[in-house]
Amino acid sequence: MHKLTLICFIFFFLFSSRSCLVFADQDTAASNMENTSNPLVLLSTSSGDIYIELFPSEAPKNVENFLALAHGEKEFKNPNSGKPIFPRYFDGMQFHRVIPENFIQVGSPLFNPLGYPEQLLDDEINADLLGLNQKSVIDELGNFNTLLNIEHKTDFQQEILNPILENLRITTEEQIIERQYELYRLINELSLKEAYEYQGYQYQDNFATREITRSIVALANTGPNTNGPEFFIAIQDLNWLNGKHTVIGKVVEGMNTVDTIGRSAIDPLMSSQFSTLIYSVRQVN
Repeated sequence: MHKLTLICFIFFFLFSSRSCLVFADQDTAASNMENTSNPLVLLSTSSGDIYIELFPSEAPKNVENFLALAHGEKEFKNPNSGKPIFPRYFDGMQFHRVIPENFIQVGSPLFNPLGYPEQLLDDEINADLLGLNQKSVIDELGNFNTLLNIEHKTDFQQEILNPILENLRITTEEQIIERQYELYRLINELSLKEAYEYQGYQYQDNFATREITRSIVALANTGPNTNGPEFFIAIQDLNWLNGKHTVIGKVVEGMNTVDTIGRSAIDPLMSSQFSTLIYSVRQVN
């Protein structure tokens, strides 16, 4: 190939690739913040930049943990030598789970050779501010609250009945039959907050909490009080996740990048050429 032709080809490739990226501006991000004293974090990815305002007053321990992981202030063991290291945990990871029109997710210890941090953190959620204490499990017509996503008998048994039976120490069918009217009354009067508490969630009233709406950044988990490095960004309002995930921040600039990442479904069980790579995560203010 002729040298000039090769150079033209390279420049064409670079600029055409660059045009696929979505750029965000730090000054605009700062002007969009609710409180400029909050940490402003730049999530630099292969699809563009995302600026996140963190909320330390709403989830102090989990925000502190997120920043420590991002800045290499958490100790891990080198998987080869066993010696202590302090890596920037998120750098080089991919968005391993994408559900279009719902959320994009990254940071799973299952996709990081360092694995889990030594300590997982408790939830920091105020259920009353979310109104979960005012929402009933069953409405006046006898239907399950749509926020529970109960579609089948097995969903009801797993999400509602089994946690109650375990709490009441009911272990046999005979006990269920004997106390069926008590169970009926209990479930009929149950609020969403109480239903989630039966599942093991413990709520706090000394923090503000916001709903998981479009642009909110919240922690993924495997159940109550299992917060680590994994987080997701909501592409749309995800009301059925309220009360089960600790909110740590909000995208203030770069939702167009989030939308770009969110266009292609990514299954965490299958590698994909469409997965977006994180270059770095760091506080910029």
